Amino acid sequence: MLSFLERKRGISLIITLAIAIIIFYISSLTFEPASGAGGFGMKTVIYHIIIFFTFTLFLLISLLQGNLKKTEIIFGIIFAFIYALSDEFHQHFVPSRAMSLIDIFYDSFGIIFATTIYLSLIKYRSIKNSLNNFKNK
Repeated sequence: MLSFLERKRGISLIITLAIAIIIFYISSLTFEPASGAGGFGMKTVIYHIIIFFTFTLFLLISLLQGNLKKTEIIFGIIFAFIYALSDEFHQHFVPSRAMSLIDIFYDSFGIIFATTIYLSLIKYRSIKNSLNNFKNK
């Protein structure tokens, strides 16, 4: 599946855009003020990590297409981080929502985790292919 998405850049770009729209939509929703000190608690943490992990993963698949390209890696990380910042800034204008540095931290964790996983998969596949080529000689 991963190699299919790497070959079909348009599909991974559409998925990336769809996730960005979902993030924007969810950030536009108003909520009743949460009772208690914890707010939405762990659900919010998990949401931020997973949504930005997924966003970054598909963004990097779209940009790198299975190759380790330093410029595109840096661009992808910076773009995902700027999108996380803009998401929090956007929430500042939504009734009952606010900007949160802790949310940006969780978003950043998702971004770095996705980057680490995807780059590791690319490197693993490269090593595996090299070993297969060596065995076949």
